[in-house]
Formats: sequence, structure tokens, C-alpha cells
Amino acid sequence: MKIMNCPLNGPRNISEFVWGGEVKPMPDDAKLSDRDWADYVFLENNTAGVVREWWCHVPTSFWFIAERNTVTDEIVKTYPASEVFKSRVDFAGAKP
Repeated sequence: MKIMNCPLNGPRNISEFVWGGEVKPMPDDAKLSDRDWADYVFLENNTAGVVREWWCHVPTSFWFIAERNTVTDEIVKTYPASEVFKSRVDFAGAKP
């Protein structure tokens, strides 16, 4: 059984989690074409080695970041997203 350490709930069976994609810098939505936005949302770099990824603990809907070696599938480290993202992103088209 593979175990992942959830920053909120501690060590849990990997079946309780879903992968959410790579953590990557968000482009400026005001200057981006629809095609470039689709590339950002849907394409992954698929790098061999340690990659930062979004993961969600499904029973609690808690999203966090994991550093995982894509060659060995070893989970190196997990931590809350607040360690990387210090503020919210306001989109140009968003209405309050």
C-alpha cells in the first residue's frame, strides 16, 4: 500500500488522493490568447525528476503541493499551498 502524507490529515492511503497537475507560474490572463491559455491549462511539461504537483485529499477537499520524483514515483515532500502562494489572484474579467 502506498502512503502519502497529507499536510492537513497526516499519512493516508494514496487511493484517497487525486492528482491536479503541475504547479507552474500563471500567465497574465489579460495578455494571453485563447490558444496560449488552453496550453497553460491542459499541457504538462512531463519532466523526468522532481516536480511540484497539485494534489487533493478527496475526503476533505484539501488541495496541497507535493514534490514527487516522476522517475521513481517517490513522494519527496508535501506542504500546504500557502507556503508558495501568499495572495489570491484577481482575474480581469471577475466580478465581485
